[in-house]
Amino acid sequence: MSLAVTTIKSTYSLDVGSVRTLDELARRWKVSKSEVFRRAIRIAVAGDNPGNVAALDALDRLQASVRERNVNLDQWARDVREERRAAAEQRRSQSPDDPSGHELGHSGTAWRYS
Repeated sequence: MSLAVTTIKSTYSLDVGSVRTLDELARRWKVSKSEVFRRAIRIAVAGDNPGNVAALDALDRLQASVRERNVNLDQWARDVREERRAAAEQRRSQSPDDPSGHELGHSGTAWRYS
């Protein structure tokens, strides 16, 4: 048994690039162009929640701050890697009764990090 779905025929004017993209998405998703529109609308609505906007605003502020302070991101990444290596080495040297140098889990089993 199938349920009837109410549809409304509409006419829209699109630029050539949008039509090409519509055709490509329909082929890629193996659906009709109408279904591409329906999916695009659902995706757009789902992306319009305040949580996403707040997260994007925070990212924009972070990126602006990095640009304003002329942060050398390559050096920052090297510093972070070195700090992580040093912290891991310190943890290994503090692991009780574990000759392998791996951290011990709560049950006393060694956790291996790759």
